[in-house]
Amino acid sequence: MSATDNDDMKFDPLRREAVGWVRQLTSGQATAADAEALRSWCAQSAEHAAAFAAASRLWRDLAPAGRNVRAAAMARQSRSASRPLNRRVLLGGGLAAAASAAGVYALARPPLGLWPSWSEFAADYRTATGEQRSVALPGDVSIRMNVQTSIALRPADPGVARIELLSGEAAFGTTGRSFGVRAADRWILADNAQFDVRYVPAGGERPVCVTCLKGALKVERGAEVTAMKEGQQLRYDARGESLAAADIEVASAWQRGFLLFRFTPLADVVEEINRYRPGRIFIVNAEIARLPVSGRFRIDRMDEILTQLQQAFDARVRLLPGGIVLLS
Repeated sequence: MSATDNDDMKFDPLRREAVGWVRQLTSGQATAADAEALRSWCAQSAEHAAAFAAASRLWRDLAPAGRNVRAAAMARQSRSASRPLNRRVLLGGGLAAAASAAGVYALARPPLGLWPSWSEFAADYRTATGEQRSVALPGDVSIRMNVQTSIALRPADPGVARIELLSGEAAFGTTGRSFGVRAADRWILADNAQFDVRYVPAGGERPVCVTCLKGALKVERGAEVTAMKEGQQLRYDARGESLAAADIEVASAWQRGFLLFRFTPLADVVEEINRYRPGRIFIVNAEIARLPVSGRFRIDRMDEILTQLQQAFDARVRLLPGGIVLLS
């Protein structure tokens, strides 16, 4: 956050509180109690809800997923141009009701998936930024949750385990027991298999990627069934699906403690890194955002990546409070 932002917030306590809520949500440490407290805070008045909606839009506009490098432009604006709309302007012209709705909407449906949705806060199992954990379901079903992942238990028949991957990534294993994972609009079914499911927002979309690591899978949507075997990867979203050979080493690298990229655009690399470290990295140079990255990075040394990227691309790194980094 710039000095200008800090100066403005001194004169606008409500906006300062709203920005604090956004920071808490994006920290990766927010809890269901925090989400409930925020919902109560937004409900105090239309001005509260509008302030939160405005802070959410600001954070969204800075996000790499926007691909519009607005952060660079904002950094160059003058003090008068960069001052946010005050509450009187924001709520003028009969916009109070709309502002209230926008604040609630930003909590229920976070912009570009920048923080967990209300349903994710209410998940049975959830990991924060940089946190991984293992879960064992009754019987012989094992789950290894990657960072920023939310899972909910679903009703099932006796002897059949069912869960829903609300968001994030997890590796699943079952030996001899029927097991199903729902991700978006499909069920991934297995009896004796190991597989990885990734359901992470990317470029404004929420594609699902299923990798069969061992055994065989069935992916069902109504009467439609796609069979998968070891070494295959299925990607799907609302527009359709594609089945191809999988790069098992890349798909499972996070389980071994590192991230592996092969000619991956820097913008996508940064989006992934942001899931593993507190704060957020923003690319403010459209040219370097498209440059390909290949390499292996240790998850427990995420901050070292900044130095490596700086050296590899001759990039400028600017550190800001709250773990925010501008990469140009």
